Amino acid sequence: MKLHRLELEGFGPFLDEQVVDFDAFADDGIFLITGRTGAGKSSVLDGVCYALYGGVPRYDGAERRLRSDHCGPDDPTRVTLEFSAEGERWRVTRSPEFERPKRRGGGTTKEPHRAVLEVRTAQGWEGVAARPVDVGTRLDEILGLSQQQFLQVILLAQNRFARFLLAKNDERLGLLRTLFGTRSFEDYAAQLDDRRKRSEARLAAEGVEVSTLLDEAERLAAELDADIQASEARDAGDSDAGAAVHASAPCAPLSVSERLAQIVRAVDRADYRVETRARERDTADTLLDTALAAERDARTLHDRQLDRVRLREQLATLESDAARIAGARAEVAAAAEAEALRPAIDAERRTATDLAMAQQRLAAAVEQVESAGEDAIEDPETLRLRDDELTGLLARCEAARAAETALVAADADEARAAARIATLEIERAALLEGRAKVPELLQTLDEKLTVLAGSVARRETAATRCEETRSRLEAARQADDLLAQRERADMAALVRGEDMRNATDAWTALLRRRLAGAAAELAHDLVDGEPCAVCGSREHPHPATGNDAPVTDEQLAAAEERKNTAVEEDRLASDAARIVRDDYALASARAGGENVETLSARLAEAEKVLAQARADESEHERVQEERARAAALDAQIAAEIDALTAALATTRQDEALAGQRAESLRGDVETARGTFPTVADHYADLGTRRAAVRALTTARLGISTAVAAHEDAAVDLADLVGQSPFGTAADVVAALRPAVERHRLESMIAAHDAAVASARQRLFDLELLLADAHDEPLDLAAFTAAVVAARDAVQQAAAAHASARDLADRLRGLAHRADAGHTAVATLADEHAVVARLADTLAGRAPNTRRMTLETFVLAAELEEIVAAANLRLEQMSSGRYRLQHTDALAARGAASGLGLEVRDAFTGQCRPPHSLSGGETFLTSLALALGLAEVVTARAGGIRLDTLFIDEGFGSLDDDTLDLAMRTLDELRQGGRTVGVISHVASMKDQLPAQLRVVATPRGPSVISQDAALQAV
Repeated sequence: MKLHRLELEGFGPFLDEQVVDFDAFADDGIFLITGRTGAGKSSVLDGVCYALYGGVPRYDGAERRLRSDHCGPDDPTRVTLEFSAEGERWRVTRSPEFERPKRRGGGTTKEPHRAVLEVRTAQGWEGVAARPVDVGTRLDEILGLSQQQFLQVILLAQNRFARFLLAKNDERLGLLRTLFGTRSFEDYAAQLDDRRKRSEARLAAEGVEVSTLLDEAERLAAELDADIQASEARDAGDSDAGAAVHASAPCAPLSVSERLAQIVRAVDRADYRVETRARERDTADTLLDTALAAERDARTLHDRQLDRVRLREQLATLESDAARIAGARAEVAAAAEAEALRPAIDAERRTATDLAMAQQRLAAAVEQVESAGEDAIEDPETLRLRDDELTGLLARCEAARAAETALVAADADEARAAARIATLEIERAALLEGRAKVPELLQTLDEKLTVLAGSVARRETAATRCEETRSRLEAARQADDLLAQRERADMAALVRGEDMRNATDAWTALLRRRLAGAAAELAHDLVDGEPCAVCGSREHPHPATGNDAPVTDEQLAAAEERKNTAVEEDRLASDAARIVRDDYALASARAGGENVETLSARLAEAEKVLAQARADESEHERVQEERARAAALDAQIAAEIDALTAALATTRQDEALAGQRAESLRGDVETARGTFPTVADHYADLGTRRAAVRALTTARLGISTAVAAHEDAAVDLADLVGQSPFGTAADVVAALRPAVERHRLESMIAAHDAAVASARQRLFDLELLLADAHDEPLDLAAFTAAVVAARDAVQQAAAAHASARDLADRLRGLAHRADAGHTAVATLADEHAVVARLADTLAGRAPNTRRMTLETFVLAAELEEIVAAANLRLEQMSSGRYRLQHTDALAARGAASGLGLEVRDAFTGQCRPPHSLSGGETFLTSLALALGLAEVVTARAGGIRLDTLFIDEGFGSLDDDTLDLAMRTLDELRQGGRTVGVISHVASMKDQLPAQLRVVATPRGPSVISQDAALQAV
């Protein structure tokens, strides 16, 4: 991946469009981004990160102030970045979300986040994606790096440089997890631990269930034994036999297997008990069948005797009703004769009714005609002519009704228009009066804005000054603290130096005494006749003698050990004193040589200035919002006045048109009304008259028809009655019966005849069957009592058998379930042991002696590769003194371990923590580690080639020699066409790096970017 061009507009401290041409630095390979503090050097890198990922690392978790505070309401905010990847040249453009004033009316509206991704083809730039989500997805595919990986391998941002080196185990774990995506290992370990917990809970639950089943089975077995003993006691007549069984002494707790064996024996006893109860039940069933058969035969005889008595009584009752049945037969025969004349009777009655109704309708029609003001004309032709006359008048009146409706509507429109005109004139006058005050208000607000102009720049300047003063004050306080530490460390170094010299002198003195007394020691060991260890002579005429006590090897070794310990303590004290002196010098330099009192007073003054600047800025924003609302109100009033003027003209025109329509219709309507209030009233009167005339015509025609029909029906009825057995029509009507009544009489006759025949036949059959039986019914009480007693015995036997069988089934089921559960518990225990050991190992618990989780173990391998890659540069930058190494030593107090880093010092041969490095050493080590991390991360991301690298600050802590080493390392990074951008305030780097990108804050506030003219011309 290689960056080519960056455009910033309305972003951060940049208002106007600023362009960074990275290709202009391709020949140099390394360039310096320089400028005063707060000018916006880091904002250049923020623009690169925002274009690619839509986010800025400095604003993580805080307010995203991406839009420049220098932007006006209509100024755009845009970041455009051109880069090469996957063999293509891409261009991405983003605009952040921000609030802007509404183009119409007052208030603000939100501009959404916009993004566009383009690729350059032979025809020019071609769009690829146009939504932020689509652009982000496509860039993830193109770049192959997440934002966290990008910040670790390409954009080494300010305040993040030494984070990885100095991080604790948990912090380093979180960063490596993000870079290498190893959370799945943690998830796997968590899933396995959940499986362990579930297995443990299941094992416990299975054990409890088995114990519960055995408890229940033993309770049932006790009930069975108690029942058996009670039965035996009843059979033997001894009520105390059952109690003696339970007096046995308590026994020791049994195992699960022994308890299961006892339950199996109880199941056998229960099965024997079920067989016994079954035999008792069968015996009771046989006795019940015998009693039921006897009771059934007795009841059959008793029922037949009762039926014979009832049939004798029923036959006597039926024979006594013969006279009534004969009368019913005669009545049915007469009704059948009269039924043939029913149609003629009904026709005469119907025509008479129609005639009466026609007479009533005629009387009502005559009354209706007279009430309508018309004459009751009897001549049909005269009535028809009057009907035609009224129809013509109605037609003419119908046209006049429409004109009257239009006249009413025109009058109403004219009245509404007049009222509307009056209302609009009042509203327009009120708006004109209110608008006259707006220009004066706008002038007052403009004067306030002029006074408060530049408050944003003053606030930023004051904030920068406060921050710088606060940083220097903190450094001065730190220098005061370090001064005392430096004095104590120097004193400790002097003491340890004196101790080292004393120990060395003591060891040297003992060594000299040992050498001086060597001859005396040899002489002490000489024996006459044995050769000397030095000269070999067997004679020793003058052996040496010593005045001092001899020095033993133990004394010499102890003195040497004290000397070595003192040397090591002196070295540690010297190193500690040097570190404190370096820290004190650095803090004094950061404080600018000023004391705490001076800087505290300066900070208080700067904070007052900042508070006033912030108050002016807030007042400026408030006045701006008030002026925007006033301007919007003026525009709104003007628009409303224009709308009211147009509405007045339209309403006046509508009033005139309505008046013209009313005048043109009024004459015709007055003529059509006549003597009536309205045309509608006249029309209604004519309709009433015509309806009455037509009703009279219809009534006269209906009565003529009804009279003729009634006369014809009366003649036909008289002819039919003369031909029938009846004397008059009244006799026919008296003989008629409804169909339901005739059916009832016929059914009654048939039912009586059938009942008599049936009763005689059944009585005859019973008399034959009961020829030898008494007339008095048999008594059933004895048979019923025998059945009840037998049935009670059967129920008791069946209940006893069902209870015994249920207890046996429950006991057998519990035994099977307990045995199966016992087997399952053993299997689960073996499985749980395997799962628990594996889960504890992956979670860093015993038997894992290193307390390393699975994810930590995987990341430790990655960390070893990172350290190996970092040491290739660290050895060169530290002149072979320092090497990083990974340590998985156990942390104190059970803390997480496995991802530790330590620095091996070749000068002492000892390992030391990264926090013990000086500021410059920390920077070099962090740089080497960051570069090593970049190489490993890019290799894991598919071997992506990174042709652009940025490093933000940190070189100010290096001395000149170390700075040269760091520059040589950066110089190596640009080999192969890579471009390296460095942000630094170090003056010597400006001389070493002629290719520079300058960020300058203008007097107006916004910053501008410039490149060297020589580089731009290349």
